[in-house]
Amino acid sequence: MNFENIIITSENGIGQITINRPSKLNALNAATIKELHDGIEKLDEIPEIRVIIITGEGEKAFVAGADISEFANFSEEEGAQLAQQGQELLFNFVENLKTPVIAAVNGFALGGGLELAMACHFRIASDNAKMGLPEVSLGVIPGYGGTQRLPQLIGKGRAMEMVMTAGMITAEEAHRNGLINHVVPQAELLDYTKSLAQRIMRNSPVAIGNAINAINANFKEGVDGYQTEIRNFGKCFGTEDFKEGTTAFLEKRKPNFKGN
Repeated sequence: MNFENIIITSENGIGQITINRPSKLNALNAATIKELHDGIEKLDEIPEIRVIIITGEGEKAFVAGADISEFANFSEEEGAQLAQQGQELLFNFVENLKTPVIAAVNGFALGGGLELAMACHFRIASDNAKMGLPEVSLGVIPGYGGTQRLPQLIGKGRAMEMVMTAGMITAEEAHRNGLINHVVPQAELLDYTKSLAQRIMRNSPVAIGNAINAINANFKEGVDGYQTEIRNFGKCFGTEDFKEGTTAFLEKRKPNFKGN
């Protein structure tokens, strides 16, 4: 599978996708969204890949928004279809993936870029990163889940302010507000993110997938997150990872999880 807008690498169980449109500050166009879906799906199908990292090429931008030239002349129906297709193909797909996805936010994460980062399971940022949802300054609103995920992460009031002012916040402010888990120097971003990935990889992939599903359930309309937790908790008892984890604990050794 050949890609024009992303670079895929893998090493020691960690898959990395780098959005590679530096001349456009890695802006998301339709082709890049499709490639991101296909690339993530490809990595997810490899049993040895336990964590996926998404980042942007260069030091200026993770993703500096969507490619506005693609939709500037869209009708209402085309605009709604653009949002629906993008959410289903990439943003909801990432959020619900059973393989952990970490955003390594280097530089600007604006509009669709911040929405992509928020769809990931958590976020690490370089100290020069800046984040925002500037869509209302263009006469539109966030369409890739921004109005839903941002309040979940930082609270309704702060999200309202960010969206309505169309302003940017620094990595440190994003960290204080709970949008970013950690802030590190630019040069250390990927190494630090990979160190967290390695900590995740010590644990059961099956259990992690069930935990992601249970946590997400709390934010889905009409879904009882507690019941999802109970169901997924029970599912774990039927896995080889559970047998290995409990046996290793009782035998006072490190577990060797296989992901089944």
